[in-house]
Amino acid sequence: MIPMLKGLDRPGSVLRSLMREEEILVAPGVFNPISALIAEETGFKCVYLSGAALTGSLALPDLGVITLDEVTYFTREIASKISIPLIVDADTGFGEALNVIRAVRMLEESGAAALHIEDQVMPKKCGHLKGKRLIPMEDMVNKIRAAREAARDIVIIARTDARGVAGLEDAIERANAYVKAGAEVIFPEALHNEDEFKYFAEQVDAYLLANMTEFGRTPYYTVDQFRDWGYKIVIFPATSFRATVKTMQRIYRRLYNEGTQRGFLEELATRDEVYRIIKYREYEELDASLSRGID
Repeated sequence: MIPMLKGLDRPGSVLRSLMREEEILVAPGVFNPISALIAEETGFKCVYLSGAALTGSLALPDLGVITLDEVTYFTREIASKISIPLIVDADTGFGEALNVIRAVRMLEESGAAALHIEDQVMPKKCGHLKGKRLIPMEDMVNKIRAAREAARDIVIIARTDARGVAGLEDAIERANAYVKAGAEVIFPEALHNEDEFKYFAEQVDAYLLANMTEFGRTPYYTVDQFRDWGYKIVIFPATSFRATVKTMQRIYRRLYNEGTQRGFLEELATRDEVYRIIKYREYEELDASLSRGID
């Protein structure tokens, strides 16, 4: 196999099988191919391309300013390097129903196993911040229907931000309407406590996704708790990105102050460790075999 060409055949079907077979799936947030490779190597069975982490890695705010072309590019680059399903944050679908159709087709062709769209007004905000606004439920239903019409294999996830705007009951009403419209998974954003997670699961008959982000509205619950409450997927969207930023701040500070990396070599991945992850030696072997073939 050519090292740079990996990916999955029918990744949506693979994700559906995992949802049927696994008690719960943990999808850590990734924001570039090497972060996804490390997550796969760790043992995770799926990963999540986080909008917050991706925009943050591009030094942009998570306010819907990223474009479909940019998300498609990173989806393709990540999905082609891993052999586990990739769930993609598609914000509000990059527009109205017609835009959603194009987004679904482009992201599916790029290797996404699933995508989620949300019911916020553009410009959208991080789900755990104040000032969010919702589109009418009927408009989101139309987006879900359009997504289902466009989808071939990809899993459609509907996110509702209604809890922080109109309350829990409105979030449940919207979620049930989205399921009826064709969403396979429901993502209730920014629920506040255990009782809300349990109640939501009792009222919505669908696979459920929980967002365990840091510094948000949701307390730090465990994967086992979410499993017991009836959730099928838990995402940790920006954990690795935040850790990366913190590590770079510390390393750059020491390099600036000390003028050498000798004092923190143990904190750095070795050349061989990086080469193993990116399959450097396999590329070398492939190049050598091609050269022999030419000779």
